[in-house]
Parts: sequence; C-alpha cells; structure tokens
Amino acid sequence: MIILRSVLFNLVFYANLITQMIVMTPFYFIVSRKASWFVPKNWARSNHWLFRVIVGTTFEIEGLENLPKGGYIFAPKHQSFWDVYALLPWLADPFFILKRELTWIPLFGSYVRKQRMVPVNRAARGKAMVAVMQRARAEMAAGRQLIIYPEGTRRPPGAPPEYKYGVARLYRDLGMPVVPVVMHPGLFWPRRKFLRFPGHFKVRILPAIEPGLDPDVFLKRLIETMEAASDALLVETVEQNPHLPLPPTAVQRLRELQPQG
Repeated sequence: MIILRSVLFNLVFYANLITQMIVMTPFYFIVSRKASWFVPKNWARSNHWLFRVIVGTTFEIEGLENLPKGGYIFAPKHQSFWDVYALLPWLADPFFILKRELTWIPLFGSYVRKQRMVPVNRAARGKAMVAVMQRARAEMAAGRQLIIYPEGTRRPPGAPPEYKYGVARLYRDLGMPVVPVVMHPGLFWPRRKFLRFPGHFKVRILPAIEPGLDPDVFLKRLIETMEAASDALLVETVEQNPHLPLPPTAVQRLRELQPQG
C-alpha cells in the first residue's frame, strides 16, 4: 500500500506543479510582486493537502510566535524536498540566495527573477560576492526573510551535523536575527527516494538569536541550540510514529541518545 500511495503521490505532485504553473502563470506575472506570492504559497498548501489525503502524512508548527517582524534569517534543518517549499505560507516575503544557473531555467527562472531572488556565481570572489551581500542587505532592509540552510545541503535524519561557516558570515554582515528551525520531514519524505510514509511530525521554530554576537560565538550557539532541539524532536517523532522505517543515521543517533545504564 505504501508503494502504491507513493507512486500516486509523486504522479499527482508533479502534475499539480505543472498544472498550477500553466494555469496560474498569467496571474503571477500580471499582479504585483508581493501579490504574486499567492501562487507558490497556494501550491505549497495544495501539496500539504495531497500529502495528507494520499499518503496520510500531517504536520504541525510550533513556535510561530518566535518569528520576528520584518527582516530576519530563517535557518531550518534541510532533509527533504518538502522543506524547500512547505513553510512558505508562514513567511511574509521570503527570498533565497541561489545558484545563478537556476535563473536560466525557462519559466522557472522568470518566476524567481520576479521575486527578486539573489543569484550567486559560486565560483565568484571579490566584487561579485560584495554585490550579492549588497542585494541581500537591501532585500532584508525592505522587511524580507532570507531562507538559508545552515548545513548547506540535505542531510538524513540523525546524521552528524555539518554546519557551514557561511551562515555565520551572513549573520555578521547582515546584522539580522537568525531563527533556527528543526524538523524531521526526511523520515516521511526521504531524500533521493520515491517512497513516502504516513504519520505526523512537528516543525519547531526556536527563539531567534539576536544580532551582535561574534560570528564564532554565534555559530557555536546555533549548532548547540539546533542539535539539542533536533535530537529531542527526533526521539519524540519516532516515539509517536513507531511504524516508520528509520534510516541508519537515525537508528545510530537514537542509540547514542539512550541513557547509559
């Protein structure tokens, strides 16, 4: 049954993406930039409905009161394609710093350019990176939220942390609060696999780390805060979903977290 539901969900998920892009594209490019956020946010909400109805997976968000007003850096754990789009409806006006090659993709590139995403040439140095920071600073001064994954790439649940120093540089240079977010969607939507598993999980938004710390001190606090909260949520999620087939990284981490007797 899980295989059949997974196949159906994947087919409908991509059909939903294509259909909404075709149907909603005229609206997206006619209305103002902020009003056009309705399209990707509505797509995200429809995916949540599909995930619940077809697979049987639901989620809840804790800590929305921890989101500051205006500009801030939104720093979630990254385990799955799910967390790329899933929280967009709860962010007022987010943006990404993304590979410039993504802006060259037909239609998708037009979508991201309208939302004033900040493209970066990863091979660039010097003036090019200064320009990226200037763009990001200007967007945040306008009250936008920068989404950055502190570990840079998708990591399986329970995997040892691999935080990149880039988030500390952004914290220092942008002078904005950083909001850590922990969650384990990778238990239900594993990376690089087509299987989707039913159950319920939480997204936990932690209190913001205010600007002004030394970047090394900030990074140490971010890692300690996120990893402790992630470990606690991993234990809670597995206890509430005992049917889940766990990846080896989660099994190993749960063993490490067991009280030593």
